[in-house]
Amino acid sequence: MRHAKAEPFAATDHSRRLTDRGRAGARDAGGFLRDEGLVPDYAVVSSSTRTRQTWDELCTAVDLSKTEVTFDDALFTGSADVVVEALQAVPADAGTVIFVGHNPTAAYLCHYLDDGEGDPEAVSGLLQGFPPSAVTVLEFEVPWADLGAETGRVVGYHVGLG
Repeated sequence: MRHAKAEPFAATDHSRRLTDRGRAGARDAGGFLRDEGLVPDYAVVSSSTRTRQTWDELCTAVDLSKTEVTFDDALFTGSADVVVEALQAVPADAGTVIFVGHNPTAAYLCHYLDDGEGDPEAVSGLLQGFPPSAVTVLEFEVPWADLGAETGRVVGYHVGLG
């Protein structure tokens, strides 16, 4: 997931906050996760203010009180390789995992992990862009530790509306 809509400027890029529209978009994305039965067991979230706030808004839309969450400074500026390493470290027993981060990394990650055999409508949505509050759902048949290029399949796409 890409973080929700944030203010354009702040004292630092890391401290940019969500706008009201962003808060609503994150809650809508959380409603999508709830409605699709995609309640994560584990979350990997960038440490920035806007990604933390996106996480908080997701939590208001879907009960994530049992979700183990890690906030990782490396995900703020890291490439897709950094995110893949973080996801490879997810506990083996985690069934559903969410990453909340930034573009262009979030969009690139979806393309990198996709094997090209996914749902045509979801792939089409992804190919049209990855705006704030966008969520791509991928399925994997490999353990988290084996995550890599083309190991997943895009099966869903949603943009949270705010």
